[in-house]
Amino acid sequence: MKAAVFYGPGNMQLEEVEQPPITADAVLVKINVSAVCGTDVRIFDGKKTKGVRVPSVIGHEMAGTVQQVGANVAGFAAGDRVGVIPVIPCGKCHYCLSNRENACANRTAIGYEFDGGFAEYVRIPGTALAAGNLVKIPAHVDFEQAVIAEPLACCINGNRKSNIQLNDTVVVIGAGPIGLMHVQLAKLSGASKIIVSELLEHRLDKALEAGATTVVHSGKESLYDVVMRETDGIGADAVIMAIGIPQIVNDGLKLARKGGTVNLFAGFTHGVMSEMDPNLIHYNELVVIGTTASTRADYHKAMSLIAAGLINTQVITTEGYTLDTIQQAILDVKTGKGMKSVIRMG
Repeated sequence: MKAAVFYGPGNMQLEEVEQPPITADAVLVKINVSAVCGTDVRIFDGKKTKGVRVPSVIGHEMAGTVQQVGANVAGFAAGDRVGVIPVIPCGKCHYCLSNRENACANRTAIGYEFDGGFAEYVRIPGTALAAGNLVKIPAHVDFEQAVIAEPLACCINGNRKSNIQLNDTVVVIGAGPIGLMHVQLAKLSGASKIIVSELLEHRLDKALEAGATTVVHSGKESLYDVVMRETDGIGADAVIMAIGIPQIVNDGLKLARKGGTVNLFAGFTHGVMSEMDPNLIHYNELVVIGTTASTRADYHKAMSLIAAGLINTQVITTEGYTLDTIQQAILDVKTGKGMKSVIRMG
């Protein structure tokens, strides 16, 4: 089979490798579609290393068709259309037992400890099947839609932690795929004003299509001034940082009203520090939170929202990539040339 094998920062090779054999407790999935996450870009650039093996196959956003089922596996058959929840919680640690399985201390994940979706076939191990990490796709949902369920699940987790209420004003910093999923979820949560800031013109247009009420080209006008104008000087109820730039975290804090929530949703490069004015948090009683991964329940909710037609997946994806152009797919996400690169196998 073909696989894009990651050998280290900047080094990914398309190779013919052996199709992964399965045990009696595992399932082999033929990948129809994979998508590139911003985390994949950080792995490719060497900015994220935890759980990443070399050489290995990365990629944790995938949807495909069951090819082979182990003798001990029940509930799946060859031909089933499935999505994959990549993070496998242990179910036993302090965090799993405290309803925070997304932050499991012993988590493993497909695309990290197990080979991932930048290949024609993926083995789903017995631990993942036992945890319910293989999910059937509704018949009317296509693979290009279903592959968005994983990143959408992460955004659902972030949306919940941002505590968005009816009639809230929400600021989303960054109009990439993650930002536009947050825009749509904020709208579904009842936000009346959704202000999006971005440097790339084509993404500002996408933000409006996704449901933003106001867009700000942050290189041409002051986001702070716009937010204060739109909120009568009070500030936003929730601010979601959908880009991992440490230097603008403090600017994000300034946008929130007293008692507001600031969600540092995007991943940041390890070791890169951010200067923040603690008085903004102290005197404004801000709630500053982060968000990591998602729960299995979040994934099911994401798939249900997609199936119900409540999420526009086309506005956040760019199609036309294959395994032969995997490095271009990663580069285009990095530079913002497109949106989320969707890789069609075969």
